[in-house]
Amino acid sequence: MSGRAGLADRVAALLGEPVTEAGPVSGGSICRAARLRRPRGGTVFAKTLPDAPPGFFAAEAAGLRLLGGTGTVAVPEVLAADERTLVLEWVEPGPATPAAAERLGRELAALHSVPAPAYGTAHPAWIGSLPLPLPGSARTPGSPGRWPVFHAEQRLLPFLRQAADNGSMAPADVRAVERVCELLPRLCGPAQPPALIHGDLWSGNVLFAADGRARVVDPAAQGGHPEADLAMLELFGCPHLDRVLAAYERVRPLPGRRERVPLHQLHPLLVHAVLFGAGYGAAAGRAAREALASA
Repeated sequence: MSGRAGLADRVAALLGEPVTEAGPVSGGSICRAARLRRPRGGTVFAKTLPDAPPGFFAAEAAGLRLLGGTGTVAVPEVLAADERTLVLEWVEPGPATPAAAERLGRELAALHSVPAPAYGTAHPAWIGSLPLPLPGSARTPGSPGRWPVFHAEQRLLPFLRQAADNGSMAPADVRAVERVCELLPRLCGPAQPPALIHGDLWSGNVLFAADGRARVVDPAAQGGHPEADLAMLELFGCPHLDRVLAAYERVRPLPGRRERVPLHQLHPLLVHAVLFGAGYGAAAGRAAREALASA
């Protein structure tokens, strides 16, 4: 059975009706994705990863439902999920307009005003194909002062070690990141209670839709620092990014955020160093030194 036929068969079993594949969908670097037609009209989106770790797609589905349930950001409806497949409503792509970008900024500000019970997540979660460490002792509900400890122990050092072990980090860059972890309470700005964040908000996870409203997809939803989402958008770009950020800060001002951008870009850069090699390791070293210079 071919991979294409296999995906259609799995989606049909999950939805309880036959579907036919209408073509591949580009944009993902980990999963295979496709658009599928339903017999009575309409289409769905499906993604699959044959060797997905247990709970991989369940975590993504739960993250989408969690974000959507806040009534702030827009997400595709989750239709079905199993260990190898996730099925979502099809969202017709559209132009990235200034108005849609500004609305996205306001909606992200509203999302980040939703408190989370703690930093991280109590359930398995992934960023890309990498599992996120579960917080353990750093999981202190409602304790803003614990964010530097959580972030260093659960978001920076684990990925730094992986990147160093696979040869993606030069020793000087490793030391710079370690120094950031040591000084994080001085570098992180005002204390931030745990807020609900997307957790993997690069431009590929923002879908501008034909109805004029952007959807956010593929989250690593968790309790975290709101500036992480904004810094990741800045790291990899986003259409009309200036409009997104300006609209956000009109709703939810963040004094001093610009100086903290390199600090909040360290985590995604370390993740990319683990996945994609030394170019990102060097970028993580530069970001660490910029963060240290801001002190």
